[in-house]
Amino acid sequence: MNWFYAAQGQQHGPVTEAQLDELYRNGTIPSETLVWHDGMAGWESYQTVRGGAVPPPIAGATGPAPAGELRPEAVCNECGRVLPVDETIAYGNVRVCAACKPAFLQKLKEGVSLPSGDLNYAPNGTRIGAYILDGIIMYAFGAGLRLVMVGSLIGPVPAELAMRAVLLMLIQFAVACAYEGIMVGKYGGTLGKLATKIKVVTADGNPVGYGRAFGRYFAKLLSVMICMVGLFMAFFDKEKRALHDRICNTRVVMK
Repeated sequence: MNWFYAAQGQQHGPVTEAQLDELYRNGTIPSETLVWHDGMAGWESYQTVRGGAVPPPIAGATGPAPAGELRPEAVCNECGRVLPVDETIAYGNVRVCAACKPAFLQKLKEGVSLPSGDLNYAPNGTRIGAYILDGIIMYAFGAGLRLVMVGSLIGPVPAELAMRAVLLMLIQFAVACAYEGIMVGKYGGTLGKLATKIKVVTADGNPVGYGRAFGRYFAKLLSVMICMVGLFMAFFDKEKRALHDRICNTRVVMK
């Protein structure tokens, strides 16, 4: 694995993991040095990601100036430049430089989520499997309900049959809405999602709550009504978001 580290306002590397630990051991880099490797969501301090990997620097070891004589540094989340920390602004666990601040704030206004690094987005195949399981559950419920409401008619009267058909559709819609809204709001997923070990979360990985869960159900109806184009959007999105995920700012992740 190749690592990069920030020192004196510049990015250095790549170095191997062993070389990075040796730089820390001999005092070349302090524990607060920002490091990164491919796959990490953002730059983190050496202490955070490798804190217990090696013993602390040996007293009297030769190397660059002690950490106390260096200005703390940060990496801009937008442009990637390494800058003194007092020349950046903090937002959550990321920092941006003054030049990138306007564009960064505009993204926040538009609802763009900050990188998390903790979210393991569910594969589209797994999501399809969950849809199928939920479809089977809803079909079985609908079949039983139709048997009770329509099959009990002896010599069906057209007017009564039509009324029962309308009532049947309304009940099925209400049950489907309640099923998804309550299950996702309370448990993070429907029975199909729970069976396939996936769940619905907000962009920062928190539970969606009942309000967003019900809203997502109605947004999903829109995804389906436009020839299911909204569902297929997940295949072309790096965070695997369908249209209803974009509308409600949700993500589907592995549990």
